Amino acid sequence: MTPTGAADSSPPSPSTTSASTPPLTRYVAEFVVDTKASDIPEEVQQLGKKAILDALGVALPGAISGPGQVLAGYLKDLACPGSATVLGTALTLAPRFAALANGTAMHADDYDDTLQAETGRYQGVHPTAPVLSAVLAAGEARGASGRDVLLAYQVGVETACRLFDATHVNHILHGFHATATCGMLGAAAAVARLYGMDADGVAATLGIAASQAGGLQENFGTSVKPFHAGRSAEVGIVAADLQLRGFTASPIILEAKRGFFQALGGGYETGRLLGKLGQPWSFVDRGIWLKAFPTGSLGHPAMTKMLELVRQHDIKPADVARIRVKTSQNIHHTLLHHQPKTELQAKFSLEFCLAALLLERKCGLNQFHDEYVMRPDVQDAIAKVEYTTYTPEEAQREKHTIVTSYVEIELRDGKRHGGRVDAGKGNKANPMSDSEVADKVRECAEFSHWPMDKAERAIALVQRLEDVADVREITRELAAPRM
Repeated sequence: MTPTGAADSSPPSPSTTSASTPPLTRYVAEFVVDTKASDIPEEVQQLGKKAILDALGVALPGAISGPGQVLAGYLKDLACPGSATVLGTALTLAPRFAALANGTAMHADDYDDTLQAETGRYQGVHPTAPVLSAVLAAGEARGASGRDVLLAYQVGVETACRLFDATHVNHILHGFHATATCGMLGAAAAVARLYGMDADGVAATLGIAASQAGGLQENFGTSVKPFHAGRSAEVGIVAADLQLRGFTASPIILEAKRGFFQALGGGYETGRLLGKLGQPWSFVDRGIWLKAFPTGSLGHPAMTKMLELVRQHDIKPADVARIRVKTSQNIHHTLLHHQPKTELQAKFSLEFCLAALLLERKCGLNQFHDEYVMRPDVQDAIAKVEYTTYTPEEAQREKHTIVTSYVEIELRDGKRHGGRVDAGKGNKANPMSDSEVADKVRECAEFSHWPMDKAERAIALVQRLEDVADVREITRELAAPRM
């Protein structure tokens, strides 16, 4: 498909539209305003609640992660008390700062959900961390109902996902992180919906947020990557708050020649956005992946296959001569730390993840810390991994998905076990069940030394979110006692 809105040699014109320019911003704004809870299929609502529960769970270990603790300490020093909970702590801050902390925490361990790109495109977007963090903090400050928070969340996630789909591939290829760009606009849309704005207000809110969108892939494997999700959540609230106070912005920020799509990647593909919001919902279209492992989802198919082979053939680490993994060039480029030395690098190292699965038959929160990464047996196992890539031509010929991977384990006696895998645990083809997500929340609570009775009450509340009168009932269970 040929992208529209591509760069040309003419000088930039004022922010006006021509008859041929699609009204993308207005279309999104009207979707945000007009969508009712009754418009959202029951399956989508259930998947949304499962994703919300998943994100609240991963916020607990995220709060005690390195990035989470540094950011919480910084925000505490700002002395900006407020009515919104920093999950997993005793802090309450102004909503924008709680959203910043919570969005960072939800993404800190890379254990949050992902919408993968379509086959033939690149990477994906983490929609729930920025959108939920924004709408939860804004909703808590207003005493919003669970039903209102759920609707705003659904609208925001759908906006983030479809904007990602419509963005020209150069957005990713030039180094932007979609969670920090499209996720930011999704968060702004969600808060605008929660605030009850009209279409003009939503368009202005998107305009305010779009000028703050950024986030660079070069920072993958550092504290900055989860900060992208937190900043997206914070900006979503700031943009909506400023709009309510009279701030103005371009009403055509998406489609304008000097607007979001053009400035951050070379244009857009109209057919991937117009008529697509909620038609069908992203939750049931490609599906939004929930993660079985706290690491970049592009490696999850290979990890799923590795664990299957180790268990099926009862493979012991000492018996392994070589592990061979083959993925797309894009996955190899994104999982860029091939000899990791730190926890954050290991989250973007497929070699580390396969090594951990060989040694432990798990790759969970307990494996991601600096001491474990640098253990001699872990580094030795990493050295056994040969990571190669297949060509785009091979992918097309063999009908690969965006994440198709090949894994082979060669034993010292010459035997080989391996195969192809097209999807990882947690995606639409191999989803996590409601009970598996609840168990994941319990795992996160146990790792974080969170009271299990509070975790169980939070699980029960989210599972009936549409009946919760005030979301503070939920945040209360995810807040530590004040000292």
